[in-house]
Amino acid sequence: MSPLPLLGFVAWSGTGKTTLLERLIPRLVARGLRLGVLKHTHHAFDMDQPGKDSHRLRQAGATQVMAASDRRHALIRETPEGEPPFEVLLARFDWDRLDLLLVEGFKHHHFPKIELYRAAIGRPLLFPDDPDIVALVSDVPQTTTLPRFPFEDLEAIADFICAQLPPHAPPQAPSPHRHSARQQAARPP
Repeated sequence: MSPLPLLGFVAWSGTGKTTLLERLIPRLVARGLRLGVLKHTHHAFDMDQPGKDSHRLRQAGATQVMAASDRRHALIRETPEGEPPFEVLLARFDWDRLDLLLVEGFKHHHFPKIELYRAAIGRPLLFPDDPDIVALVSDVPQTTTLPRFPFEDLEAIADFICAQLPPHAPPQAPSPHRHSARQQAARPP
């Protein structure tokens, strides 16, 4: 499916997937990981802004517009034929520059996932019916054999993620104040 590890974060809408990732990513980066994120979103999203040159060019009829600078680039592509297959989206990433791809959503695809659960949402757990769920982040105790973490225990969630990674050296030196993800994973609990 992909040349490097994928780890998904799945939950019902409103559970806090993006918020958890926003708080977790800096901890993983501090451990020396180079991360990508693939986020599933709903139909009418638009990252382009009216009035900007790229938006004006799309409005004029261009179906692909790339904006590029010395710091970043982004390709905006219209997909009137519908959402591209999951594998096509994965292929768009520069895997030579990543250690781990975090995937938000795409809960019906098969790859390892962490489920987020909040009792206040009032929806059932996904993990009993999804064998790809490897851990649970929950705001209430659960009876399960899966590893379970409270939302606030970001270091334990980061430890769990790092322990899932293949045991080879990271491509760049970690911060001198933190162990690399693979060093963390290699240490006994």
